[in-house]
Amino acid sequence: MAPHEVPAAETLIDRATRRAIDDPGVRPVDATRDKLIDAAFEQFCIDGIAHTSMEDVAKRAGTSRVTIYRKFESKDALVDEVIGRELRDYFDYFATAMAESETFADRIVIGFVTSVQRIWSNPLIKRLIDDDPALVPGLVGGGEGRNMYVVSAFVSAALRQEQHAGNLDPAVDPDLAAEMIARIAGSFVTTPSRLVDLDDAEQLADVARDYLLPMLRVSTHSMYPEPSTDAPRNSPE
Repeated sequence: MAPHEVPAAETLIDRATRRAIDDPGVRPVDATRDKLIDAAFEQFCIDGIAHTSMEDVAKRAGTSRVTIYRKFESKDALVDEVIGRELRDYFDYFATAMAESETFADRIVIGFVTSVQRIWSNPLIKRLIDDDPALVPGLVGGGEGRNMYVVSAFVSAALRQEQHAGNLDPAVDPDLAAEMIARIAGSFVTTPSRLVDLDDAEQLADVARDYLLPMLRVSTHSMYPEPSTDAPRNSPE
């Protein structure tokens, strides 16, 4: 299967994820369309996607039913745009965080923390978890694993660049490693841990250091302070 190619019969969320990765370019400026997308996001966060109508969105945006249907032929098309925008913002944020990291190990740790927290803190995701939990696995994994595939492909491309630069062990399979990372991050979002606080960046960073870096055969030796070899001083009398 070619990179970013997905099976047929993809869902709305599948398509939004694929488009966010394959077509990340700047969208044409359309103030009315953007206003409707903003209003839809807000309404989805309040009432959930399933319980929001096109009329609800038009009312929140201060426009008419005719206007919203001129910009979006259906509710599905509007949902596609809202989720697609959130995902594009997520990938942009992820790429920026990675670019600002100095070492490969840092990029893995920061990338993992960013991935989990950025999704977990999104108010739309939180609303889906509360009201439409059946949609959450689809947002993270997608039907038949389609979303997991496209997200894994995104991570795999980054790992291949690291491998080409000599930062990743040639024996590591970038595709399998990327899928493992995506699955671990996705599982934290869909099934929150009772052991790891997803709002605690340092706890998530520890997970990445202790489990992801060894999986990628990245040495963590230099990331922890060396034990002191100095003899303990006697306490003053």
